[in-house]
Amino acid sequence: MAFVCVNAVLMSGRGTWITARCDWTVGELKRQAQNSLQTGRGILVNTSGEFLRDEENLLDAGVKMGDVVSLHLREVHIAATTNAFCAVLGDGRVVSWGDSKYGGDCSSVSKLLKDVKHIAASFAAFAAVLRNGSVVAWGNSGFGGNIGPVAHQLGNVERIIASCGAFAAICADGSVVTWGHGSHGGDSRAVQHQLRNVREIQAAHMSFAAIIDDGSVVTWGNPLHGGDSSAVEDSLRNVHTIQATNGAFAAIRSDGTVVTWGQSKQGGDSRAVQHSLQNVQKIQASPGAFAALLGNGSVVTWGHSDHGGDSSSVQDQLVHVQQLEASFGAFAAVLGDGSVVTWGNPHYGSNSNWVQ
Repeated sequence: MAFVCVNAVLMSGRGTWITARCDWTVGELKRQAQNSLQTGRGILVNTSGEFLRDEENLLDAGVKMGDVVSLHLREVHIAATTNAFCAVLGDGRVVSWGDSKYGGDCSSVSKLLKDVKHIAASFAAFAAVLRNGSVVAWGNSGFGGNIGPVAHQLGNVERIIASCGAFAAICADGSVVTWGHGSHGGDSRAVQHQLRNVREIQAAHMSFAAIIDDGSVVTWGNPLHGGDSSAVEDSLRNVHTIQATNGAFAAIRSDGTVVTWGQSKQGGDSRAVQHSLQNVQKIQASPGAFAALLGNGSVVTWGHSDHGGDSSSVQDQLVHVQQLEASFGAFAAVLGDGSVVTWGNPHYGSNSNWVQ
């Protein structure tokens, strides 16, 4: 029986020599490397930067005596629907668990789930982007678990964004492919001709908003939940960032002003604070309200008061704010001196008095 000696190295430079039989698969070599180096799961890469497939024979993979292969380790990433989880392991494989009706069983597509680099989750389905740019989905078909109708369009996908019941994939050429529940943004045919050179997509519960390279915005999905931006279309210019609540969007323009649309009770109407929305640096969102961090370190809020849209009780404390975070119904601001100010619904963390 013929053997090859291979040097398996980590990115840190630490390595180990492995004597492998020529009839081994890449997967067997990898497992031996992981055991010898005492690491988690990873992927073997040759000196040309090509990923070696686990099922390949070493000779078929071009592995020769004295070769150096890199063991690339990746963190485990977890995504969740409402009733299930899935995890992308270090070697690019996927495992899922939970309610099968919500994506907890990926056995029907498990053979396809290799070299996964990214996973998105709707309320009841998962969609995975593979390293070759293809997409695999599973779970409830009504929530995007079936890519059948658009499978032929899903090539060279870079990333996927999810609403409650649909997915939107941005391809390498800046085009967009959507699938899933039509009223949740799964049907983009009405705006498909505008979805070119897309830079970023943000999702509300039932709609999507895409930023085009020229700074304009295209929206689709449920018109009552942000899918129709025609009322502010002329203002949506030079947009660089969009944030979303459950039913509304807020866009920051390059001049630091903000444009909002969608459900007024969920932040889609900012007229009451529009005069204060100047030099906006960042916007954070709860499901029903927005909080904008201004350049001077102050904060402006709007939307449903039960979700943190009213910060008047702590407004004088919101100075030199460095960071904003949101729960389901409250906000927390970290100040420059390291102290924290909270507001919103007490059931969701707005009352921090006992830990102050």
